[in-house]
Amino acid sequence: MQEKKWIYLIHLSTNMWGDPGSNFIYKPYYDTFHTDEDIWRKTIDFLPAQGFNSLLIDVGDAIQYESHPEIAIAGAWSKEKMKKELDYIRSIGLTPLPKLNFSTCHDAWMGEYSRMVSTKQYYQFCDDVIDEVCELFDYPQLLHLGMDEEGLACQKEYSICHIRFGDLWWHDVYKLFNACDRNGVRPWVWADPCWKHPDVYLKKMPKSVMQSNWWYDPMPRAEDGTFEDHRPGCYQLLEKAGYDQIPTCSSTWSYQFNTDDTLREVCSCISDERLKGVIAAPWQLTTQEDYYTLLDEANRFGLAKRKYFPDAPESLY
Repeated sequence: MQEKKWIYLIHLSTNMWGDPGSNFIYKPYYDTFHTDEDIWRKTIDFLPAQGFNSLLIDVGDAIQYESHPEIAIAGAWSKEKMKKELDYIRSIGLTPLPKLNFSTCHDAWMGEYSRMVSTKQYYQFCDDVIDEVCELFDYPQLLHLGMDEEGLACQKEYSICHIRFGDLWWHDVYKLFNACDRNGVRPWVWADPCWKHPDVYLKKMPKSVMQSNWWYDPMPRAEDGTFEDHRPGCYQLLEKAGYDQIPTCSSTWSYQFNTDDTLREVCSCISDERLKGVIAAPWQLTTQEDYYTLLDEANRFGLAKRKYFPDAPESLY
């Protein structure tokens, strides 16, 4: 069995929701409401014993970019501090991977650039931050670009709504892929745009892009073995089309058995060759209030991994 990436998603920045002009979740400063550094470290230290070997970090506006210092929230980490933390993460057996969400639904971290979508200034900003994050993370194997939920339903509480349709969405996402390619880093996206327009998605999405479909509710199958809901059924579509996948589970979002269900189902419908790992996504802030929820997600993942992937290497840490 090939070595897979067993990934835990953690938030350094939390400005992936809302927009800078509203009070909906977005906060212009870094404090323990968003990320408690003690909880950050305690959560990370818990992960190797639960079978994780990778850490996906939502970077956003929580570091001080040299190219765009204007987007950093007050209290954002310096690059030097981030480099030391990345060294620590590696020292306990975890590979750090960066995430920057470029969906217009999750781009509050861009500050003023979130309102310049598809302009010359916007494209330059995207290139700049991708270049800088790739360098900061020592040119990782993967960079998660987000690109999920770009629609009205998830933006209806925002003070301004941006949605790219058709060829414009593809034009912009190809620019992001090119920026990753230029840095020698494989682009990686959420696959839910495939839910609405699967034929177009499978035709236009390059096979070189890592796919992370997600579904956090039960996944019943029909008598013919297909999923009754087309959204978890996307795992089967992507497998049939020959894409590499890193599925996503979450037992803390809506359904407490989702992690077990997801690992059971995906290991049966995705070939070992194309199943490159799994993400455990608690979707909670890195705070004292959410600390035990963060640990619960990691623990449930560890139990399911040992059940469905018993031959996977255990951490030495």
